[in-house]
Amino acid sequence: MKNSNSQKVRLGFFVILSTILFVAAVYLIGQKQNLFNKTYTLSANFQNVNGLQKGNNVRYSGINIGTVKNILMVNDSTIKVDMNIDKKIINHIKKDAIATIGSDGLVGNMIINIVPGKGTAEIISSGDTIESYSKIGADDILSTLSVTNENAAILTSDLLKITNAMIEGKGTLSALLNDTIMAKDLKKTIINLKIASRGAVKSINELNGFVTTLKTDNETTLGVLLNDSISGQKLKNIVANIEESSIEIKKVVSNMNTVVNDINSSKGALNYIIKDTTMVNSLKSTLDNINQGTDKFDQNMEALKHNFFFRGYFRKLERQEKKIKKKNN
Repeated sequence: MKNSNSQKVRLGFFVILSTILFVAAVYLIGQKQNLFNKTYTLSANFQNVNGLQKGNNVRYSGINIGTVKNILMVNDSTIKVDMNIDKKIINHIKKDAIATIGSDGLVGNMIINIVPGKGTAEIISSGDTIESYSKIGADDILSTLSVTNENAAILTSDLLKITNAMIEGKGTLSALLNDTIMAKDLKKTIINLKIASRGAVKSINELNGFVTTLKTDNETTLGVLLNDSISGQKLKNIVANIEESSIEIKKVVSNMNTVVNDINSSKGALNYIIKDTTMVNSLKSTLDNINQGTDKFDQNMEALKHNFFFRGYFRKLERQEKKIKKKNN
């Protein structure tokens, strides 16, 4: 009988303990799933959820604010994720917030991180859909690393071939490395280039100084021309006048060419006079006759001055001439 009561006490204690553990488990699971808190529902669309499951945490600025409520495949490129968000935190989330999928540590569960927006948008409401951002997944990283490893292997193989060729003395680069004379020539060339570069820099500095002096020195002719706008305008006018004179000279030369061409083409009296020797001789004879006639006319006039009938007339002319000279003096 004693054994039977002891067994009943143990059984009652076991039932009570099991009930307490069951209630505690239900409470913890419900608390984790926000079953006992009032929540809002937010949604975000992703192209890849990277292993996200229902019940995974949702964090806002590093704080757990809810859990993943549902994951629905909308089409071949869009996956809709619904989230239960604690009502207490909902007033801090704005409509420009961005949802991203990350991991809770290196090997932890996947979670959704909500990043605050940078604008001044309104507070979200229950049922809103916020923007999402898909990070590069681990599979993508591993795929990229695989391609990188393959390229590195090919590059290493090619580099090994080049190294062997250089060791064996093949190729231009190998010749450069193994030929000491060429290396000395190359070194000498580089030294000469350095010297030439220094000379060029020095020349450029001197030229800059010379130009600066011209800009500031008004005592030299070139400096005056560069800095004095009035002199520059005068020089411009002189050049314009020279250009106009050149045009006029060109016209005169053109006219002279026309005259010379007319003369050469037997047009006009001048060409006739120049080329007709008979006429030239006749003109010469006429001029000689005129000169002889003038001399004889002077002799006759002198004879008339001494003639009895005309002597008075010429003396009268001399007196009138003297009176005119005296009046003018």
